[in-house]
Amino acid sequence: MESESTAVKTDTQETPRIYVASLADYNAGRLHGRWIEADQSAEDIREEIHAMLGESTEAVTEDWAIHDYEHFGGLRLNEFEDIDHVAAVARGIVEHGAVFAGLVSHFGGTQSVDEAERHIEEGYRGAFDRLADYAQEMIEDCYSDAIKALPEFIRYRIDYEGIANDLEMGGDIFTVECNHQIHVFDAHI
Repeated sequence: MESESTAVKTDTQETPRIYVASLADYNAGRLHGRWIEADQSAEDIREEIHAMLGESTEAVTEDWAIHDYEHFGGLRLNEFEDIDHVAAVARGIVEHGAVFAGLVSHFGGTQSVDEAERHIEEGYRGAFDRLADYAQEMIEDCYSDAIKALPEFIRYRIDYEGIANDLEMGGDIFTVECNHQIHVFDAHI
């Protein structure tokens, strides 16, 4: 079976961004912060945070937090996420689509971005409407001659749903649901 190396990004996808707020201003009862596009380098994000803090009217402004975020798919960010991880995840989402956010969630959050990158590059098997569709494609690709040799009444009774279930429950593959599709990944890479 020939696999795709990456998910396909949709044209409608928006750039992930974070809203970073000055904690000194927040504690003083004022909202002061900035929306920052997160798919840039971590250093550039830090420079924008530093510039936002420099615009504060508070005497001491060195602490900040992520108070909101957009376009990170189903991935949840906490207030004090590591900016290196946020930037890497955002770049992955821009490159691979929202499925990358689901993959990062599958592995436990932004600290798992390296594992998610490895799986999207080496273990992505494609997007399917049903997991049985993946099983059928895989079986037909691997055993097409043997399947053609079977009598028709057997060939049309192959339990692709059961095979898909066995593959997933046996730990050979795992899935991430995104945009009404099931994205299949090889678990053993």
